[in-house]
Parts: sequence; C-alpha cells; structure tokens
Amino acid sequence: MTTNFKNFVAENFAELDKYSKTIAKVHGKNHPELLEVREVFLAMQEKVQHGATKDDLAPEINQLRTLTSDYQVPADGCQAYQKTYQMFQALDESFQN
Repeated sequence: MTTNFKNFVAENFAELDKYSKTIAKVHGKNHPELLEVREVFLAMQEKVQHGATKDDLAPEINQLRTLTSDYQVPADGCQAYQKTYQMFQALDESFQN
C-alpha cells in the first residue's frame, strides 16, 4: 500500500513522536544513534509545523537512512524499536513516491 507523503505525515507523526522518544529513552544508552534519530525526527516535526514541503525534508530522510542503517533493527531491539523503524521505513517509502 502506498500512502502519499503528506497523508503519512498527518496520520503518523504523533505516533512516531511517541515511539522515537520511547526508544531513545529506553535504548539510547546502548544505541546512541537513537538519540540522533530522535533529534532528526524533531527537526522534521519543526519543519512540518512551519509548512515545509516534502522536498524540504530530504536531508532528514537521508540522515534517517544513514543513522538507522536503512531501518535495520538490532538484535536487542524491542517491539517498539521494530515498530518505530517500520514506520520510518514507511515514511521513507511515501517520500520516494
């Protein structure tokens, strides 16, 4: 299922905010990249709130790909970790369409 980017943002950013905050808090000590993932997501939220277009978010999408190794969950990742990365991957896919 493909969802356009704007709809994905409207429908999922609140949940992504919750999940990215949780996994950064719970797993950030062992996976410091999650703290950066959280910061990148917060930057995206800020841009969206100020009317950013899809193209304005390209740097953050690219950073997420790099920081998450293309959304690969480590072996010790919990369900919330998996859900968050799945959502980021879906965000990326909607970005590319």
